[in-house]
Amino acid sequence: MEHISLDLWASNLQVRPTDLPSWLASVEQRLAASAARGVHMLVMPEYACSQWLSFAPVDLPPAGQLGWLGEIGSAALESMAALSAHYGVCLLPGTIPEPVGEGEGGPTHANRAWLLTPQGDRFHQDKLSLTPLEEQSAGGVTVRGDRVNVIKWGGLRIVIAICLDVEYTALWARLGKLDLDLVLVPAKTDMISGLNRVFGSARARAIELQTAVCAVGAVGEPLGHPLTDTGVGGATAFLPCDISVGIDGVFAALLPQPAAAMTDPVLAVQNLPVGQCRRIRNGAAEAEVCPAAWDADHLLIQDV
Repeated sequence: MEHISLDLWASNLQVRPTDLPSWLASVEQRLAASAARGVHMLVMPEYACSQWLSFAPVDLPPAGQLGWLGEIGSAALESMAALSAHYGVCLLPGTIPEPVGEGEGGPTHANRAWLLTPQGDRFHQDKLSLTPLEEQSAGGVTVRGDRVNVIKWGGLRIVIAICLDVEYTALWARLGKLDLDLVLVPAKTDMISGLNRVFGSARARAIELQTAVCAVGAVGEPLGHPLTDTGVGGATAFLPCDISVGIDGVFAALLPQPAAAMTDPVLAVQNLPVGQCRRIRNGAAEAEVCPAAWDADHLLIQDV
């Protein structure tokens, strides 16, 4: 594939669907619009499923939220897979808690992103590093993933990095050797500072790996109050800063959206040049520099 088109949906978590069918109808509406424009993939942010809390049982304890979301997610995935197949558009519906075992605090869950394809494939990636709230078992016990899954679809090599995972250079030093065509970063941050960390790291990864990186962050907090909520979302498609694909590394961008704006926007990323990135990464086209081909294993660190 030479070019890929994506819709990055910075979902507003303060939208309050009345039930799962109405939420699925909103996803179907977006998929239909994407399909009409020839888009290959619709990407939603981390914990987009937290909108479901608007129709959760009134007596659901806070510690049971992840488990309940996971139960709803099992049914929702079946419907979303059918929608992806019907409209011919890949769907990454953010992340959904996935039960993975039992721990001292009860059932444990992975923060899992799914990529559903029109061909019927279901790829997944678990979050590798946890935020302080996840470490504190807010809503239930979340555990770290222990592997990176390289997804092969449409002739592309794709990796999903969930929010905080895009920030750690130790991970990306390894992934830089994998000839990746596309990195997808579903995110949810509580403040503009968090959004800037995640998106700034995503931009660096595009340069470092000489590949396309698409980040999308959720707006607001589930069941929150727009005027006081600090949750900020947005979306950007990053490329290497190379004259053949773009001089500033920003292919398309949606400005940060505060909760008070009450927005639920989609960034249309048309014809992202993954093929040209592949050529400059692999030496088939002249690149200005080749950062991914350099490592520091030979260096002696002198600290006196």
